[in-house]
Order: sequence, then C-alpha cells, then structure tokens
Amino acid sequence: MVMIQIRPVSDLRNKFPEIEDLVIKEGQPVFLTKNGYGSMVVLSLEKYAELTDDTELKLDEADKEAEATDSRYSHDEVFSRVRSRINEKR
Repeated sequence: MVMIQIRPVSDLRNKFPEIEDLVIKEGQPVFLTKNGYGSMVVLSLEKYAELTDDTELKLDEADKEAEATDSRYSHDEVFSRVRSRINEKR
C-alpha cells in the first residue's frame, strides 16, 4: 500500500534527495505544506505529463476546429459540456 507523502516545504531544501527519490524513482507525488497548510505538490515530469497530455491534445484539437470553422461556443455551453463528460466518467 502506497502511503501519501505529506512533508513541510522546508524538506525541499533539507531533504531534497529523499524527496527526489520518492517523486522520480517511486513515482509518488509529494504534498508540501507551509505553516501547516497545503502549499504545493511535487511531481515527476513523467507523472505531470500523464496528467496533462490529454488536456493538451484536446486544446490542440479545439484550436484546429476553431481555425476550420466559424462556430463559437459560449462559456456556459463549454462548461456544460465539460461537466457532462466528467459526470459520464463517474
């Protein structure tokens, strides 16, 4: 069982090699806190790409579609579609 790694942000300076091993070798995100509150997440480039590649592809598709047509969607139409697709996956 993988345990969630929550560390103080000072560990980036004081224990960087340990955090680097968790992030790169073990593929785990490390959640960093500052003054007891969530501050940031450290991910490997590989894990970050896994999270964002699909979004980047969809944005590229949208750019191509926008160049090929005069159709435009309102903010409400776009987010309604996004919400529908998210709810379909659940």
